[in-house]
Amino acid sequence: MNRPALTTGLVALMAVGSGLSVASNYYVQPLLPDLADEFHRSSSVVGLLVTVSQLGYVAGLALVVPLGDLVERRRLLTVITGLTAGGLALMAAAPSLGVLFPAVALVGVTSVGAQVLVALGADLARPEQRGKVVGTIMAGLLIGILLARTLAGLIAAAAGWRAVYVVAALSMLALSAVARRRLPPVQPSTTTSYPALLRSVLTLYREEPVLRRRGIYGALGFASFATLWTSVAFLLEDSFGYAEATIGLFGLLGVAGAVAAQFAGRLADAGWARVSTLGFFLLLAVSWGVLALGDGSLAALVVGIVLLDLAVQGAHISNQSEVYRLRPEARSRLTTAYMCVNFMGGVVGSASSAVVYDAGGWGAVCGAGAGFSLLALVLWLTEARWPLRRMRHPAEAAPSTAPIGPPAVAGADPT
Repeated sequence: MNRPALTTGLVALMAVGSGLSVASNYYVQPLLPDLADEFHRSSSVVGLLVTVSQLGYVAGLALVVPLGDLVERRRLLTVITGLTAGGLALMAAAPSLGVLFPAVALVGVTSVGAQVLVALGADLARPEQRGKVVGTIMAGLLIGILLARTLAGLIAAAAGWRAVYVVAALSMLALSAVARRRLPPVQPSTTTSYPALLRSVLTLYREEPVLRRRGIYGALGFASFATLWTSVAFLLEDSFGYAEATIGLFGLLGVAGAVAAQFAGRLADAGWARVSTLGFFLLLAVSWGVLALGDGSLAALVVGIVLLDLAVQGAHISNQSEVYRLRPEARSRLTTAYMCVNFMGGVVGSASSAVVYDAGGWGAVCGAGAGFSLLALVLWLTEARWPLRRMRHPAEAAPSTAPIGPPAVAGADPT
């Protein structure tokens, strides 16, 4: 069975859809000070909303994303984007944290449509363009994260934080309708049962050392990312006196990460993903040194945010490019295995950031973030091969023939 053609318009739709889906998890970050005031809770308590959304996202990665190999993907995306809209509407109406927390969890679980779209793009792309396509969709995902923070701050300043979630719910309803109309039907690559499908994710993780290593790299990078963005809203309010509209605008600084996603994708297509990972991790460590000056210098804070987003997004695309080389018939499950570990790092980063900020302020937050980046560097050195040109590989390696669960549907073209 031939895969549908991957057109420029389809890539653009997947990039926008990925950005809208993932944005649902990030509207809350610039709103944390408002939520703390409205519900009369400490920053560490409302900061747990970010942690719950991350845990929900991990659950969605583990339980929903693998379905992309088992059921028709257009139908899957239509359903889960509709459920995301419902969760956002519940957040808009939440009378207390007791309602807000489970609503956040529902949004986290269902907003994994972003990752279904990334895997779909990798599946439809030709081998020589896969890094570029994944980089483009991931750039859309990143822009969604950035605009989520910015728009949330602006809308909250004009109409209150609940209006943010009304607008978000309507946007996801629109995406659900467009996905149903415009995305091509893509048949599943396996006929296995759902329990066997989930077990095969563990088999993948056990059998693929590259997947395990890249998952840990991703977790450490995302821990750094979550450490910054969970606490920076409190810093901007406490040290600089900024309101939510201005705090939201700081999300636009991360647009540099979209540039890094495109650049990293091209490096991966040229075979340099393993080497470029070192450069991105070095930049990540440097960014925390600059951010440490941010409580007294707005310029240092701005530069540090730009450098950190460049580093984290570049490393993330390098990781995904390496992972998607492994098993063409199991890309949704590869996404699950990689991203579950990745987001567990985000959970650790967001949870520790809120607690550390309460206990030791911005300096303690920067110490935690720097620790994640240095650990990533040390781990990379354990796979280093010198000279570094020996780590370059062809753009497309031969796929592994080791079985993962029942075979793919007869006649399916894995690319």
